[in-house]
Amino acid sequence: MLREGGEKLGRILAECAAAAQPGVTLRELDALAQQRIRAEGGEPSFLGYRPSRADTAFPGALCISVNDEVVHGVPTRPITLAAGDLVGLDIGMRWPKDGGLYTDTAMTVCVGACAKPAQRLLDATQRALDAGIAAAAVGSRISDIARAIQAVVEAARYSVVRDLVGHGVGNAVHEEPQVPNFWDARQVDTEILDGHVLALEPMVTAGGWRVISDPDHWTIRTHDHSLAAHFEHTILVTKDGVEILTKR
Repeated sequence: MLREGGEKLGRILAECAAAAQPGVTLRELDALAQQRIRAEGGEPSFLGYRPSRADTAFPGALCISVNDEVVHGVPTRPITLAAGDLVGLDIGMRWPKDGGLYTDTAMTVCVGACAKPAQRLLDATQRALDAGIAAAAVGSRISDIARAIQAVVEAARYSVVRDLVGHGVGNAVHEEPQVPNFWDARQVDTEILDGHVLALEPMVTAGGWRVISDPDHWTIRTHDHSLAAHFEHTILVTKDGVEILTKR
């Protein structure tokens, strides 16, 4: 289920990214995501999702975060994409919709032509995700992933968001363990076991690491309004290596 659902979700995200063009609204992108997920026999796992900390349920299938927004951008806002925008797209699905398992993936794209500073940020965030995946192995620790991601980000002179983390996934939208993108000795470390399914998702800013929440209680943006990027894959770790389940 994870392999098939992950492959389908990766393909759906790629279609949504290709549709992120000047003049397209957030609502149109979300409608595309919902239609494609259901056409594949899945269920949008973000639509109606309400964790214990949230005042309201999330109103869409696709988190769409624009420019200085890091993650969880609400897709029902009246926003039309413009050339040069940086757009983060985060999507989750349970497949099949009845009794299935969850996968989660994200990417950030430029709308139209990409300015060089924005492209450098995207490239560094993608490299950070790749480094985190390479650090995952049975018997290694969550701290190994976190340190690998942080090293790439800070070498590129960017900042890792510290208030948000990756996570386990599979039986639920979010599971233990938490997977930070930086390491602090006060954090709880965890050994990676054979069969662990993890969603790795570096969230990187061109400025400082602090973030703030919008009045909608979902959209999270950089405190200093610097650009942000977000990439994510669901991976399976076994004694035979690491498998990217949502590979596009």
